[in-house]
Amino acid sequence: MSTAIKQNHATDMQRSAGSDQYLTFILAGEEYGIDILRVQEIRGWEPVTKIPNTPEYVLGVINLRGTVVPIIDLRKRFGLPGVEFTATTVVVVVKVEHQKTERTIGMVVDAVSEVYNVSAETMRETPDLGGAISTDYIKGLATVDEKMIILLDINLLVNTGVLADV
Repeated sequence: MSTAIKQNHATDMQRSAGSDQYLTFILAGEEYGIDILRVQEIRGWEPVTKIPNTPEYVLGVINLRGTVVPIIDLRKRFGLPGVEFTATTVVVVVKVEHQKTERTIGMVVDAVSEVYNVSAETMRETPDLGGAISTDYIKGLATVDEKMIILLDINLLVNTGVLADV
């Protein structure tokens, strides 16, 4: 079976089972998940070309097979303290919908964790935190293997601020 056919078959199987697959990653000790269908690739950290007058969380750009890809630091995007990048630091390259087209963005995270199937039954709504913390980018919370995973709406996260700033 070709890779594309395998991927389509796997996608059909996950949808028919009533679950979605999420790639999870670690950020400041918490586990976050994004829809695996948005993930293009995972790369090790490499230096970027800095772009002047961009927000602090936009680290710069890389050339990915002829495409200029903005790289954002999710720690800084979420207002978390920065850390030194290590051997486990990776860039998750994702495709996001932006103004009826697709854009490619790289997100620096502390480490990649797992791929999980998350069923609708295990997903919970984001609790109301009284406006103290913005939960706009959180699609929901899921409990998998007795741990809580924060599921992100990657399109909303990137389109609110990031692509407007790049």
